[in-house]
Amino acid sequence: KGRISYITSHAKQENLYATYRTADNTFWKNLARESQQEFQRSGTTGKCIEARELIIALPESLYEQGMPDMLLKSFTDKFKEKYGVECVAALHHNKRMTNFHIHLIFSERQLLAEPVIKTATRNMFYDEHGNHVRTKKEILDEAGNIRKRCKVIKKGEVYEKKLFTSKNTRFKQEDFLDEVKLFYTRMINRWVTDE
Repeated sequence: KGRISYITSHAKQENLYATYRTADNTFWKNLARESQQEFQRSGTTGKCIEARELIIALPESLYEQGMPDMLLKSFTDKFKEKYGVECVAALHHNKRMTNFHIHLIFSERQLLAEPVIKTATRNMFYDEHGNHVRTKKEILDEAGNIRKRCKVIKKGEVYEKKLFTSKNTRFKQEDFLDEVKLFYTRMINRWVTDE
């Protein structure tokens, strides 16, 4: 979510020509929240990857042609059409005006047609580490009070809401980047007028 703000901000990007998104801000906020929750539940160390980013180098002649909005929209929509994922893109030059490029951030997950909502069929108890425990006694202190950072989910409350599919493993395969490079090279060649 922070990376999206960074690439689309006129305050942070001196030479920002166009931005384009295929999904609204709510989609990206929900995606970030669900990815972070899943990351915490998994107990994995490291950094949570909420979306992936491609930087697509473009020939300077495309800058000279003008039409930044149309160029960006075309490159982004073609990616969405091919891979079926939501995107945010920004068209830039670097500070020295020597590198014309697109930042394309894409979701590895798709929005489910219907959200999966899990409701507690009985009281559920979680310790300080977020681990599910069987009984309330396991989260009480010596005085019989619930310890700090322990949690009780009462019967009938929602304890998990899933809005997105699992990550598409295709985006982690080695040949994916080669495929995208070829895809965008062909697209650039269609846009370039100088043989």
